[in-house]
Amino acid sequence: MIDRSDVLAAQGRLGSLVRRTPVLDAIVDTAAGPIPVSLKLEYLQVGGSFKFRGSLNAMLHSGADAVEVVIASGGNAGIAAASAARLRGVRCTVVVPDAAPAAKVAVLRDLGAEVVSHGDRYAMAFDRAVEIAHATGALQLHAYDLPDIVAGAGTVGLEIEEQVPDSNPILVAVGGGGLVSGIALGAAGRQVVGVEPEGIPTLHAALAAGRPVEVAVDSIAADSLGASRLGDIAMDVVTRTGVSSVLVSDSAIVAARSYLWRECRIAVEWGGATALAALCSGAYVPAAGERPVVVLCGANTDPATLNG
Repeated sequence: MIDRSDVLAAQGRLGSLVRRTPVLDAIVDTAAGPIPVSLKLEYLQVGGSFKFRGSLNAMLHSGADAVEVVIASGGNAGIAAASAARLRGVRCTVVVPDAAPAAKVAVLRDLGAEVVSHGDRYAMAFDRAVEIAHATGALQLHAYDLPDIVAGAGTVGLEIEEQVPDSNPILVAVGGGGLVSGIALGAAGRQVVGVEPEGIPTLHAALAAGRPVEVAVDSIAADSLGASRLGDIAMDVVTRTGVSSVLVSDSAIVAARSYLWRECRIAVEWGGATALAALCSGAYVPAAGERPVVVLCGANTDPATLNG
């Protein structure tokens, strides 16, 4: 179990090593008409996603003795770990599923990580990462289900509290749940809404079952939101803090991503547009007077796909 004190400790550790990402106020076209929103531009974080916060926090909290880290990741968590490892001057091995996006694998190699391709799904890559950690003594990181990872992600919530100091809800994309649970702790007392692709309803299914359960992974956003099960830490936090879930279609994600590029020249990946898709599609309709905060969480994408 972690709480807000862990998030505050992470903020103290990270300091100026992470970017304080800006908030952009905008009017967004939705099925219910134009809606004012505050966009948290977390895709501008080091490594192109929020995950850098958690990886660096875990490395800093582990002490100065770690000379190598290993992680299983389809992309963003690996990029974050490699970015943090380069900053700390340690080696990094990233185990990716065979179908990991070529653009993200290229970034991993550019960052100096050793990339190991193993298996046709994340669980198989994770098992291989465990083997490597045991064989080498490397510090093993996790994409979302590790206390320091969640606490680091929660610093996004602390920033939102300072930048948008009101009671408006926060909409967050959900994969394994590290970001949504971290923000729920960091922005204590605020309504937090998890937004998931219909084809990967990890949070939705867990809330219905009262525990994390395995779900199918079938969505355009699977490269960043492709966890097949909500993390145990996330389950504990969302239960304690009352996080809710809404589902969006792949077509809504595509439309929201295209809208961001067309209207704002903001380039994000499919997962990065998922939270906004809830507003644009009408899956989440704000109450009168609300100005939702929408977290744009990642931008590791192929620019050639921005119009599709």
